Amino acid sequence: MNKYELCVVVSAKVEDEERAAVVDKCKALIERFGGAVTNVDDQGKKRLAYEIQHMKEGFYYFIQFDAEATAPAEIESRIRIMDNVIRFLIVRTDEE
Repeated sequence: MNKYELCVVVSAKVEDEERAAVVDKCKALIERFGGAVTNVDDQGKKRLAYEIQHMKEGFYYFIQFDAEATAPAEIESRIRIMDNVIRFLIVRTDEE
């Protein structure tokens, strides 16, 4: 199992319940493809470096998880079509 980190930027225009639902969906996707969520870090509302879809702010979430090498591609393909997700990125974190 490899260690990964998923960064999700959620639209600032949605309510708290909808933001929580987006994070729960991301965690459910990770578990669906054989991963195990180890940590969820809520960074809160931050200003974006540049305007995306006419928005200047977004809520940042960092989700650390363990999964097989094939899981990130499957997770990305599902997150890509999720509503209220402005940007996302999955990176492999190496323990040193």
